[in-house]
Amino acid sequence: MMKKLLTLFVASVMASGAVAQLDIAALASAMDNPGRPAADKERDSNRKAPEVLSFLGLEAGMTAMDLIAIGGWYTEVLSYAVGDSGKVIMQNNSGRFVDNNMEIINDRLSRRSNIEHHLGPVSDVAAGSVDFALTALNFHDVHNPNPAAAQGFLGQIATALKPGGILGVIDHAGNHGADNVTLHRIAFEDAVSAIVNSGQFALVGSADILDNPADDHSVGPFDPSLGRNTDRFVLKFVKL
Repeated sequence: MMKKLLTLFVASVMASGAVAQLDIAALASAMDNPGRPAADKERDSNRKAPEVLSFLGLEAGMTAMDLIAIGGWYTEVLSYAVGDSGKVIMQNNSGRFVDNNMEIINDRLSRRSNIEHHLGPVSDVAAGSVDFALTALNFHDVHNPNPAAAQGFLGQIATALKPGGILGVIDHAGNHGADNVTLHRIAFEDAVSAIVNSGQFALVGSADILDNPADDHSVGPFDPSLGRNTDRFVLKFVKL
């Protein structure tokens, strides 16, 4: 019910102003190029990135940051979307997950000249240099074990963003009060509260693009029964 009420509210907010439109067909065509890894393309139908990024307001020429990018599936998609006049910061923290994906990362960097790999905290990104930041399927891992650390993370993102910059959040939906640490999920209302209560961002949009009613949130994202197609929410915030 909370998700439905918030969705209705933010829909009315967005209707009162212009919403940037990405060329969905052009991005889909770019993603289908023969040089893009087949393993990446296998995820396209579940992730619906052109529709998601259009909703979030990404535009060509922007400086975008993929937060906790790991192997960088979304980094490469963002690089097509912002085009040659734009730039993508692939942000990662040092650790084994990044080490295990360095071959994939280096391949992306060799093929996409508008990607910069930033191996270090968001706090090291130049203040006010980013138009658009995206955390895809990982905010739960920051917030659930340590809400205070998540607030610090949000503060760093806000500092890196330009005034009015966009923060997009995609995550595996969980049930409020469930053991979402173990399930690698986060409840819609918990994510919204954490981000809005940081005092750095306003919620301006919520989309059901990645809804999956067949997922009851009782198993983790990698459970074979889901086929990697979890129920996911898509949230759009702007920096205050």
